[in-house]
Amino acid sequence: MQPLKLPRDTRELLIADIQQFFEMERGERIGELAADAVLDFFLKSAGPHVYNQALSDCRTLVNERMAGLEEDIYALEQRSPLRPR
Repeated sequence: MQPLKLPRDTRELLIADIQQFFEMERGERIGELAADAVLDFFLKSAGPHVYNQALSDCRTLVNERMAGLEEDIYALEQRSPLRPR
């Protein structure tokens, strides 16, 4: 899996969120460089787990939709007037 690349504006928002978290929760002020390093760490360590969970959720959703489509297709079947089921 390739490293996750975030758009610049998203990255800037996340860095600001990390800085705010450190200040509110820990009473520490950290700079943009430190917040960027924290973001990189979490993207590398937690990113694959989050990505895999998202794929699992997607797989579940697709399977549910496919089951619904299969039911819809069976509902479209026509019965022969000569041979009742």
